[in-house]
This record gives sequence, structure tokens and C-alpha cells, in this order.
Amino acid sequence: MATEMLPLALTMGEPAGIGGEITLKCWAERRPADRPFFVIDDPERLSRLGRRIGLDLPVAAIAAPGEAAAVFARALPVLPLSARPTAEPGRPDPAQARLVLESIERAVAAVQAGQAAAVVTNPIQKETLYAAGFRHAGHTEFLAELAGGDVHPIMMLACPQLRVVPATVHRSLRAAIAMVSVELILTAGRITARALRQDFGIAEPVLAVAGLNPHAGENGSLGSEEIEIIVPAIEILRSEGIDVRGPMPADTMFHARARAKYDAALCMYHDQALIPLKTIDFDGGVNVTLGLPFVRTSPDHGTALDIAGTGVAHAGSLQAAMTMAGEIAGRRRAAAARAAIAAE
Repeated sequence: MATEMLPLALTMGEPAGIGGEITLKCWAERRPADRPFFVIDDPERLSRLGRRIGLDLPVAAIAAPGEAAAVFARALPVLPLSARPTAEPGRPDPAQARLVLESIERAVAAVQAGQAAAVVTNPIQKETLYAAGFRHAGHTEFLAELAGGDVHPIMMLACPQLRVVPATVHRSLRAAIAMVSVELILTAGRITARALRQDFGIAEPVLAVAGLNPHAGENGSLGSEEIEIIVPAIEILRSEGIDVRGPMPADTMFHARARAKYDAALCMYHDQALIPLKTIDFDGGVNVTLGLPFVRTSPDHGTALDIAGTGVAHAGSLQAAMTMAGEIAGRRRAAAARAAIAAE
């Protein structure tokens, strides 16, 4: 099947969260030009959830990803899990962890087998997985293991107005500061620049690198990390032909005029990157994992247990994640086709 026709593989996410609701809403609000998707979940669970929130939609079990495109126009295609999740909305249960992970594993397997164009993941409840023995920090690290080989995944958060990459992700602020190094910035910068070219179609990407300290250290008077770590990393990236600006004071690099001068901001820690993006576009942000051999996106929000089962959850971020996944998959396929022609 041609990649343009391949469906997206959507995971269940935390069954006690809003993943099922926003999945149903995405199908209900589908547009003719949207790429088909299937969700790895339980058909009866989704039907029951739909009735609960006033979306009594047709749901159809499929036996294989290849059936999704034919079903998509008339019903939400669901590739059934090996068992039925029993968690109620707002009440996560560690006993469901194996099904959450099964959904992710099967989505990745579908992409690796050429049966799906990309993986789109609904939010997971990490505490619930940890209670069941999950040993990874989160989705990204688990996906890296499933990818196999020597991969270094990088988290990007993207919306139409801004793209951000935190060099350190799910670490305490104290630990994140200790982790910042020349090599860490180099790895993040190289992967981000390559992804901007390959996945976002930007021929000559510009990276803006944030400082770690207030006012980017003010020449060492407010901290030495810029002088000792960040500037040397920037100089190496520039020597490799990457257009890098900085280090920039984080409090002045995210207003509209500043954003117009770069394609992605490389930040030093989680909140430095995510606060501006979520402030600019809370409902439309997309989590993109760079550095994987397959395409993966996710909505830029959590499981929202407090509103699960009420029907008020917004599907905008998941819709944006699906759109972006399809676009990136298309660009990768086009690039592979060009490379194949050049090799002949």
C-alpha cells in the first residue's frame, strides 16, 4: 500500500483519561482530506464511552491495519486489544498498564511493518505505569527501546507559531542544571536541525539557543554556564554548518518579533521550553519525537483525569498531532523517493 494511503496508528493511552473521548471527537470531526486512522483499543469500551458523553458513534472492529481505510468513512476503526480495559473515567488502575503498553507496542509494530504511516499516542498516566513496574521515564524513552538500535530521541513541542526543544526533559530543575553539557546541546542541536530539514521541509533552519541563567548569564556575572558550556557548543554547531543564534535570554526570545527570526528554540530545561509554547497555543500544541526511525506525534497535554468521562475535553491537540504526523510521514516518503531516484 502506498504511504499516502497508509493510516495513522493511534494508541489508547490511559483508559481512565480523556484519550477515548478525544479519539471519538477526532473521528466525529474528520474532514474529507484527513488521513484515515485506526485506534488500538477496545470497541465496546469506546462505544460505551461515546454513549456516556453523548457521542453515540459507529465503531467497527478491524482485524488488521489494512482494513482501516475502507472502514474509516463509515465508522471509527478499532484494532482490538487482547483484553478489555476496565478502568473507569478518572480512576486509573495499575492493572491496566499491560494494555496501555500493548497498544503502544502494536502501534509501533504496525509502522515498522509498513502497515501504518506514523504512530500517534494518546496521553498516558506515568504514575500508574510506574506502580505496575514500568521502568522508563515516559513515552519517549519507551519508544526509543521499541525502535531498537542506537537512537537518541529528542522531544519537540510544536505549534504554528513556535517550535521548542528542551535539552533536558523530565528531570527536576536541580538535576536538569547538572545535566546541561556541551555534548547534550550538540546532540539536541544536530538532531533538531536534521529534523527541521527532513520532517518540516526547512532547507536552511535557524536554531535559537536559550541561556540557562537570567539574562543569559550577563557575561558571567549571573552564572558561568553560558561561557563554559553553551557558547562552546554553539561554536561547534556553527562549524558544522548549522545556523545557530545565541545564547539568548529566555525572557526576551519568545515574543512575536523574536520568534520570526528562528525556526526552533533549543532550551535548557523542560519549563523553559514548554511554558511559552503552552501559553501561545495550549489547545493546538503537538509533541513530536525527533531522532526515531519512525514518525511519532502526540497531543501536548496529559490525561486530564479530573474531566475524564464528562465530554468536555478538547480534541484540538490530538487533531493537530494527527495532521502533523501525516505531513511528516509524507515528507519522509518524498525524500526517500528522491533518494532512490538519485541512486539509480
